[in-house]
Amino acid sequence: VQLVESGGGVVPTGGSLRLSCAVSGRIFAINFMGWYRQAPGKEREVVAGIAKNGVATTYLDSVTGRFTVSRDSAQKMVYLQMNSLKPEDTAVYYCNIRAQTSYANGDNSYWGQGTQVTVSS
Repeated sequence: VQLVESGGGVVPTGGSLRLSCAVSGRIFAINFMGWYRQAPGKEREVVAGIAKNGVATTYLDSVTGRFTVSRDSAQKMVYLQMNSLKPEDTAVYYCNIRAQTSYANGDNSYWGQGTQVTVSS
C-alpha cells in the first residue's frame, strides 16, 4: 500500500492550498482517511479526518472553518482544502489511512511521505 501526497508549497498568510493524497496497492476497504501535520520541534497532530461514509468528519479546533477534508472512495483519494492559512499552519502534512487489505484482516495504518506547507508572514 502506498500513499503519495501532493499540493504542498509556499503561500502568503491568508492564502490557500489544496493537498491531495493518492492511495494505491492492494486494498479491500479504506475506513478512516485523514491528514496529520508535524511542525519543527512539535509532535505530530491530527488535522482532519473523514469516515468511510464520506460524511462524518473531524477537525483540529484551530483549523475548523478554514480547512475542509473530502474523499473520493472510488478513486482512493483524499483531499484537504486549506483556506485562510496562517504562519502557525506551517508544517509537514502527512496523509494517513486505516485500511484492510483483505476481508479477514483488521485495519492497518498507512502513511504518506509528507508534503511541506509553508505560510509566510
